[in-house]
This record gives sequence, C-alpha cells and structure tokens, in this order.
Amino acid sequence: MAMTGSVLWPDQAGAMAWFVIVGLVTVAPLVIPSILLAAWIMASGADAHIARAFEGRVIYAVIAASAIGAVTPVCGVTVLPLMAGLLAAGIPLAPVMAFWLSSPVTDPAMLATTAATLGVGFAVGKSLAAFGLGIWGGAITSAFASKSWAAAALRSNGIVGILSQCGGCTTPLPFDARVWNDQQRRDIFRQNTVATGRLILSCLIPAFAAEYALNATLEPQSLAAYVGKDAWWAIPFAVFIGAPAYLDGYAALPLTRGVMDHGMSPGAAMAFLVSGGVVSVWGAMAIFPVLKLKPFLLYLALAVSGSLMAGYVFEWVM
Repeated sequence: MAMTGSVLWPDQAGAMAWFVIVGLVTVAPLVIPSILLAAWIMASGADAHIARAFEGRVIYAVIAASAIGAVTPVCGVTVLPLMAGLLAAGIPLAPVMAFWLSSPVTDPAMLATTAATLGVGFAVGKSLAAFGLGIWGGAITSAFASKSWAAAALRSNGIVGILSQCGGCTTPLPFDARVWNDQQRRDIFRQNTVATGRLILSCLIPAFAAEYALNATLEPQSLAAYVGKDAWWAIPFAVFIGAPAYLDGYAALPLTRGVMDHGMSPGAAMAFLVSGGVVSVWGAMAIFPVLKLKPFLLYLALAVSGSLMAGYVFEWVM
C-alpha cells in the first residue's frame, strides 16, 4: 500500500512513509505486549484452559467479554494477536466477537478525555454504547454457532496457520507458566511471536498508509453540512461516510467537537465515534487478513448496525 501510494502519489510518498513509521512507533507499546501475551498463552498451555472455561457458557462469556472490552485500553489492532490466539485455541466466535466490537470504542482514559472534550453525557453514552455493541455482536454471532464458518473463523494462511498449531505437538500441553524452562515451549513462543508480529506489520503498514491518504484528501469539516440536526440521513451518513475520516479515538474527539459546533447532531456524533472505532479503514484492514470472509462480513454488519443503533438511541435520549 505504501508502495502504491508512492507511485500514484509521489509528492506525498515521504510524508506517508513518515506517518506510517510514527504510527507504528505510537502503537508499539500496546501491540508488543499483546503479541507476547498471545505467544505466552499458546506456549504455556493456557489456551486449552481458557477454551474449556467458555464451554457451555457462551451467553455469560459474551456478557463478560463485552464488559471487559468496554473498559480495556486496547483497540482492534492491539488485541488482534490475543483474539487470533483465542480463536485458534477453540474459544467460540461469539465472545471473541463481543470483545472485538466493544474494545475499540472506549477505555478509562478515553472516558475521561471524552468527558473533558464533549461532556459527561457523551462519555457515559459512549461507554454504554461499547457494552451494548458487544452484547449485540455476541448475541447475534452465537446464533451462527453451528455454522462451519463460525466454528473455524480464522483464515488458512501461513501466518495465521501457526496460531492454530501447537509447535508441532499432537496433544495439548499441560499448563506451565514457565515457558522458558522447556525447549518445546520456547519454540512455540518464538513461532507465535514471529507469526503474530508479521501479521500485525502486514496489517498496520497498509492501514496507516490508507489512513494518511484518506486524511490528506478528505476535509472532515465538509461533513457538517450533511450531518445536521434536521437531516434524516445524518446518522447513517456519519456511519457509512464519516468513519473513513476517523483518525484515532483521541484525535477524533476535537474533530467531532468542531463538526458539532457547525451543526452536527448528537446522534450523528455518537454514531461517528462508535463506528469510527470499529469500522474505520485501518481497523477493518487489520481484521480482514485474520477472519474468513463470512465472519469478517458479519463483523462489519454487526459494527455498522450497532453503530446505527447507538446513534439513534443517543439522539433519542439527548
């Protein structure tokens, strides 16, 4: 993607490359621990225990995953290694989908920043929207639990394939947190670290390049004319068109405040913030290489429909 941008947009190639580098450095403190945690789960044998913990309790797992996701400071990209590892370990797609949908929307730091920028009502509404989005996504996904594509949601490619293996072993490893004491566990840890690291880089580099291209060509202030209080299409427009203008959770707040000052409705603003977190270009591009087409399309459908509901409910409440 970055190379394509260099060819088609030569005068912006340097700025785009720098934007990608800065983006990678910025998310590294969150991404690297996620990669190491996912590798440790596989190498320690914790994956089998976690998978068994969710057996027969999908509804409770969905509720818990939604609640945890709403307060956990991770986004769809930084949680990607862990989610891929859990799916590979056999955890049902429903709770994974619930966490995947709720986690990018908000977290404690985002709650405080949203309150300071847009007010307490927006901060509380956004947190409730994150929890509700997780419940919605998990509940709908559980209805497809018997489908083969839901039971095996991960793609079959060289990188993701390593996550579904156990370093060549044929039986689950007994749990042992001290993965450094055993050669086989060290090999599993190394293989998963390399595989998820490659996966994250292959997702983030084109995603950051796409984000730069969108932000360089789109004037977010121009959205105000289409998302006003009197426009019936304001909330759908904010979801379907506004999300590509989404920068990141923190940068989107002053942008939203500025557009609201030009007449953006509260419901459209909430729909923009929620949808931007879960269906922004860089977030969707990060998930696409991991999930098969049908689970990926389900993710998009749930994210879009949930964002619409969040916008309409918040508009009604406000």
